[in-house]
Amino acid sequence: MPKLQESIQPVTLALATSNGNEIAETGLRPWGSYTVLEEGRGYKIKRIEVKPGHRLSLQMHHHRSEHWIVVSGTAKVVCGDNEILLSTNQSTYVPPCTQHRLENVGVIPLVLIEVQNGEYLGEDDIVRFQDDYSRAEPV
Repeated sequence: MPKLQESIQPVTLALATSNGNEIAETGLRPWGSYTVLEEGRGYKIKRIEVKPGHRLSLQMHHHRSEHWIVVSGTAKVVCGDNEILLSTNQSTYVPPCTQHRLENVGVIPLVLIEVQNGEYLGEDDIVRFQDDYSRAEPV
């Protein structure tokens, strides 16, 4: 039987067309999943789904900002020293180098669209401060 740490490893799936071009990337995470909908120079658009009662790590990014638009569900957002609740059709902005966290405080899946802007948009531009899944950076 795999250890808990082994069972929550991230999985990334790429969907391809018949000519081999990548059309979407889906990452499975312990809190839910994300799908890259579109990516271009300086921007990336994702669909993020967070399971009820789950939250992403308290984190920040050096090279990108993020805009979050709630499609369905209720989001608790921590951004710097502020904490707000967002529901369907509400949005918020997360500047670069700002600690932030997203949490699903509702009973249905939280679905949102995330628009990233910046010079570097790689998944490795994440500094974790707290994490429910033991992925925080060593201190």
